[in-house]
Amino acid sequence: MSEYSAHEPMMQHLYQLLEHTTDALCANRMDAVWVKTKEEAREKVKEWIPQQAVVANGGSMTLAECGIMDLLRSGDYQFLDREAVAPEEVPALYRKAFSADVYLCSANAITESGELYNVDGTGNRVAALTYGPDCVIVVAGANKIVKDLGAAVERVKRIAAPVNTLRLERDTPCARCGICAKPNAVMGDGCRNEQRICATYVVTGFQRVPNRIKVILVAESLGY
Repeated sequence: MSEYSAHEPMMQHLYQLLEHTTDALCANRMDAVWVKTKEEAREKVKEWIPQQAVVANGGSMTLAECGIMDLLRSGDYQFLDREAVAPEEVPALYRKAFSADVYLCSANAITESGELYNVDGTGNRVAALTYGPDCVIVVAGANKIVKDLGAAVERVKRIAAPVNTLRLERDTPCARCGICAKPNAVMGDGCRNEQRICATYVVTGFQRVPNRIKVILVAESLGY
């Protein structure tokens, strides 16, 4: 009998989940693939972005962890880098991103039935995801995969929002308590704090333009 790692059955189960979810995304007319490592994700992004393409991005720890932000700043692309401009120039850069060739971001959750679930404060990320750039590339770790939209809402209220408010140093109930002020409420209900980051909710269930949205799922835990 051949020996194998004690983790091998868990990894095989994870790969099955990734395969099932990418199939569901493809059925919803998104071009989805899964890879084993963040390094492979970076190479897939590099394969999908033409040289000197105009590229923009939404805020994402996943992109940074995969080395994709370094790739965008390599000089091979016309990168609309919001971190390279003064704060007062950022809104104009957000609007310019709508005409980008490629827009990159992550997702707050992805359901097993092939839906993307995203929640924004400013709304620039979900706006570009929905309409504008010719191509949108979504990179997400396996930790973002959830059973259904109910689980996606819960994930944001209990994980993504609290952790991101800490990262952004926001003074909100979820930053102080580690959970949404209304964790069991419907999708859009929450605190009334002026620093709230959960303001706009978007579910992407089907693509009218086939393969405009491309999704790379990674068999690692990435981002929040």
